[in-house]
Amino acid sequence: MDWNKGFSAVYYASLVDRATWRDTDKFEITGGSVTRSDSSLIESADVSTRFQFDGEKWIRVYMDTRQDGAAGHVALFTGLAVPPQTDIKGNVISYSLECYSVLKPAEDVLLDRGFYVAESANSGDVLMQLLKVTPAPVEVAREFTPRLKTTIIAEEGETHLSMVYKVLKAIGWRIRLTGDGRIIICPKANKASVTYDALDNDAVEPQITMNHDWFACPNVFRAIADDMMAIARDDRPESALSTVSRGREVWMEETGCTLNLGEGIAEYALRRLKEEQAKAYDCSYRRRFHPDVTVSDLVALHYPKQGLNGNYKVTEQRIELGSGCRMEEQVEYC
Repeated sequence: MDWNKGFSAVYYASLVDRATWRDTDKFEITGGSVTRSDSSLIESADVSTRFQFDGEKWIRVYMDTRQDGAAGHVALFTGLAVPPQTDIKGNVISYSLECYSVLKPAEDVLLDRGFYVAESANSGDVLMQLLKVTPAPVEVAREFTPRLKTTIIAEEGETHLSMVYKVLKAIGWRIRLTGDGRIIICPKANKASVTYDALDNDAVEPQITMNHDWFACPNVFRAIADDMMAIARDDRPESALSTVSRGREVWMEETGCTLNLGEGIAEYALRRLKEEQAKAYDCSYRRRFHPDVTVSDLVALHYPKQGLNGNYKVTEQRIELGSGCRMEEQVEYC
């Protein structure tokens, strides 16, 4: 398949065996969408079908494609479907499935009171243990994961998933979900998964919406961890968000910061300032589907007339289960 060109698509789904994580019964779907975002659950899906079942079921949504003799088979989403809503139009009965990501079980289980992640703990081992409450396979992208520099103590109402994100924030890593339902723990992306160019790979539709959300974007960040404190400032004249360019300071403070081993409080403050400033430049557009790009990945955009030139992090995607599998995407400048 050449994903830069058009193709025809057929969609269907299958039930997934919780124990083996393999497909069982296949069933037809008549429409729907898959939504991905930088929220805690990352993915969700709405699926229309004439297949009825009782109780919660794990399902997997597939797309089969055709293109000039070539063919593709792509898993778009795997998740937990709740009992369907019944829709009746005359003699036609259909069912609407609301589906949650493979992270949902981790969000629903509270940690024991007094739970903590010890200083110098191997973050990979901790994350694997916290995610054991979901049947989805969990993979760590590297053999060695960072060790924590400080202890993380569970707060009131802490869930397995909220603790996962505290550990990830401390080590600067991310969760990447695959269409077949695997949970991958990996470092943040440092290179683009695909390049879209106005001349060589023009998969982006002409209508692009640019957003500049500067109102709450900081140029001074104060980080506090126990008895340590550091302030990172953006005083660069060439930076549009800096104290110099804006003529004012916009502060953000974070307390109880958790550092990974080898990271100082000053390094943490600078890292977080850069992360918050990246949110000031984002845009949205429609494009052709590409299987290798999901939320938290990077894409390289080269559309100089539209003011897009560089690497952008994908923050939202919406995939319509329809003709050509067109998708909406939102990105922020890195």
